[in-house]
Amino acid sequence: MTPCLSINLYEFIRAHNFQGFSLPLIRRFSRQMVACLLLLQQKRIIHCDLKPENILLCEARKADVRVIDFGSSCREEEKVYTYIQSRFYRSPEVILGSSYGLGIDMWSFGCILAELWTGYPIFPGENEQEQLACIMEIFGPPDRHLVEKCTRKKLFFDSVGKPRVTVSSKGRRRRPSSKTLQQALKTEDEAFIDFISRCLRWDPERRLKPNEAVNHPFITNMPLNQRPGIPDEARRAARVRSGATGSTSTPSVPSPVKRTANQGNAFAQQQAQQQSAATSRSATRSTPQSSIRTNPPLTTSPSKPMFAGPGRRQVSVSSANTAAAVAGSKRASNGLVLGSQSNASGLPTMQSAAARQPNPSLAQLAARESMANGTATSSGGATSGLGSARWRS
Repeated sequence: MTPCLSINLYEFIRAHNFQGFSLPLIRRFSRQMVACLLLLQQKRIIHCDLKPENILLCEARKADVRVIDFGSSCREEEKVYTYIQSRFYRSPEVILGSSYGLGIDMWSFGCILAELWTGYPIFPGENEQEQLACIMEIFGPPDRHLVEKCTRKKLFFDSVGKPRVTVSSKGRRRRPSSKTLQQALKTEDEAFIDFISRCLRWDPERRLKPNEAVNHPFITNMPLNQRPGIPDEARRAARVRSGATGSTSTPSVPSPVKRTANQGNAFAQQQAQQQSAATSRSATRSTPQSSIRTNPPLTTSPSKPMFAGPGRRQVSVSSANTAAAVAGSKRASNGLVLGSQSNASGLPTMQSAAARQPNPSLAQLAARESMANGTATSSGGATSGLGSARWRS
């Protein structure tokens, strides 16, 4: 027994003065229509005439709908008619005379949703030529491989595949790709725009399927870029990390003391390039930490060790002037300050290669320099204090 149904969706739109409806109401209609299309997909049945007039409300005061009028429907493998679907909701493959399938109902479904939102058909062609021109106005011309296999292509394209110019009864010429789908729908809801754009693809093979539409963010009422199962906190953290990775801001400059302690490796590489092969190249290229690990610690006396193990090297700065002088000086990879003879700060300079023993180790160089600074007397107390405190336990 067939139940008594209420008005169809076209009468429902007209009763509201063609102003369209809210997205929550359209979403509720869409879920029920997707359930119908999913059942038709499982049975491999094509409705062939989906339009607002064939979708009825169950009751006037409830948002429940039913799809009717299966008089033109057929099985996918037993297509009977070539002239099907109402013009405003006719798929491009039917207009061009190509083979069609279950995808033509998804095209009609997308047109219906757009009309429920705006109150008017999205493709209001006066004839088939203008109908195809309305489609190309938003989505541009179809790919050549889709047109070549169509039997009616000469009615819409010239010999070189260019769309023929059509003029409506009001003198309007529709230019391909002159309008976006967002402009046609007049909405900024990304999920809704994406859903309709997937339903209205030229290629029926790439068009949204009913089993895919069930999980679309518009149907599930989720943001377009949100995947189920991911907490909002994790998404915000991911956005912060991605923003920090792609940031082009200038990094913060470390303090003079920290910069002096960490400059060794960079200046050691520069010093190694300038020195000749006759000097101790291997000593200047090795890092302070590696030299501490490989060489035994040297001491000036049994009671005061010069090296206290890795990670214990410190720099003591007694004044701002001394810190600026250390920050501006070059340091070798063994932590020694490389100063010129004309250096007014009084920092010790490296001994010449002739005065050193052949191939001395890095630890021995550091010990010599430290002992020299520890025993030297100078009128500038800040300078001698800095030399004696370079390696401190």
